[in-house]
Amino acid sequence: MATEIVINTTREETRVAVLENRAVTELYIDRRKDQGIVGNVYKGRVVKVLPGMQAAFVDIGQERAAFLYVDDITVQTNDYARFLEETDDKPDGASRERAEEKTGKTADAPGAAEAVEAESPMTAAPPEEADDGEEPSGGEERAGREARETELRESERPKPRRSGSKSIEDMLQEGQEIMVQVTKEPMGTKGPRVTMYVSLPGRYLVLMPNVNHVGVSRRIGRDEERGRLKDLIYRLRKPGTGYIVRTVSEGMTEEEVRADMAFLDLVWKNILKKKEPGSAPLLLHNDLDLVFRTIRDLFTHKVDRLIVDSKPEYERIKEFVNTFMPDLSSRVELYDREESLFDNLEIELEISKALGRKVWLKSGGYIVIDHTEALTVIDVNTGRFVGRRHLEDTILKTNLEAVKEIAYQLRLRNIGGIIVIDFIDMERERNREKVYNLFQEALSKDRAKSRILRISELGLVEMSRERTREDLLRVMCEPCSYCEGRGYTKSPTTVCYELFREIRKVGTSPKNKKIIIGVHPDVANLLYDEERQSIDDLEREMHKKIIIKADSNLHIEQYDIVTL
Repeated sequence: MATEIVINTTREETRVAVLENRAVTELYIDRRKDQGIVGNVYKGRVVKVLPGMQAAFVDIGQERAAFLYVDDITVQTNDYARFLEETDDKPDGASRERAEEKTGKTADAPGAAEAVEAESPMTAAPPEEADDGEEPSGGEERAGREARETELRESERPKPRRSGSKSIEDMLQEGQEIMVQVTKEPMGTKGPRVTMYVSLPGRYLVLMPNVNHVGVSRRIGRDEERGRLKDLIYRLRKPGTGYIVRTVSEGMTEEEVRADMAFLDLVWKNILKKKEPGSAPLLLHNDLDLVFRTIRDLFTHKVDRLIVDSKPEYERIKEFVNTFMPDLSSRVELYDREESLFDNLEIELEISKALGRKVWLKSGGYIVIDHTEALTVIDVNTGRFVGRRHLEDTILKTNLEAVKEIAYQLRLRNIGGIIVIDFIDMERERNREKVYNLFQEALSKDRAKSRILRISELGLVEMSRERTREDLLRVMCEPCSYCEGRGYTKSPTTVCYELFREIRKVGTSPKNKKIIIGVHPDVANLLYDEERQSIDDLEREMHKKIIIKADSNLHIEQYDIVTL
């Protein structure tokens, strides 16, 4: 499978597209006026402790306070160890999976959890930038939901197992200064999500300061190589320091391990150096920008080429790659044609399609993607596809085709949280099993972790997908100012009948002889035409003259009534 990374940079924004066999599978956008903060490390101040939700809000200097859940708190750094599984070789379910999984963040750039590592957005700065980091999430009025969603989503970082003896009010007090790291960007009305478990991803390793634990990415399949890497880390690490060995580390040498360890150690020392004298809120570590996060987390030997359309960025990338991964230097290319890079590769067209509500399938069927406050709903329809002989075969073919497209759209649009998929109902159990198994296989290529329940009797699939950053729709769009995000407005007929009821209320006074109403032109046309008889009846009923005035400045649901 040919894999390419395409980088388009302008003064306003940077966009990164990942292509697999020329199809866009992932898209990252970083706008200069609204850059992400996942991976950033802050010295924050606790502004509110909520015992009822076992959470706290922390001021880190952002527009909204960050959300800190009780399971992301530790009082002393040596408490880290008790929250981590000591043997990543024998995972026993989701808790252990989380424990050895990632430790990095997930930024607005490449990445999303990789089996035991921090295979997601970047968090460690390059050697020339000793302090760098990035991305968040949280929220106040939705703090309760945020806490519940936490359990549904497979988090990438090691999760503590609560002993049940300590509550959040025993560990934090308002006004207390603490070090936190952003794990999720602010989303909608929610503030950033933070943790006190700081982790710093490098090229090959993820550093977990003061955590006595070594994990190896399960994507490194050979037991012999996993054992070699683990032994190497145990031999070279400082006592009490933890590391996650990332997938890209397969085959790495001792020299490369030492270099990555030295760099991450320097980053951590710089964070501690800034922490002591400063007062909260204070930025201690800023993650890499999107371009370098892409190089760090996505640019591996599996990538056939990396194309960039900016000469300055090209030179910056070449310098970085020549220094840290010289064997990949020949795969970096500068695009200098007149036609824009994204247009040339038809990426702009794919982005435009990704913002649509309806997605057509090759057979003639289609899927509809709707976003709600609590979840995303995907509906599968046969559309123009009528099949040949049997209805069940037609339905099965449509569902199987939809499965692949849904998995693709989830990655491309970066849809996270709770997702409900309404497949066309299938009578045969074996057909349901086929659809379920193919869906699992299609999602296996996704870096973001997901949890899928089997197809219900109603043909529904419930799943959750890790929410690492804002989905594409939220990044590029905003709720319609006209319908206020509802997706619909009242019909002119409904507005007319509301207007009639209002006229009957205000037109009872015998002093007034005229009623002047101002309405949207569409409503005015209806009143002049189909509802003309109703206006005449009202005039006779109320013994008043009703004058209609069209006003294009009014919203279709608005109207003005003046009595004279």
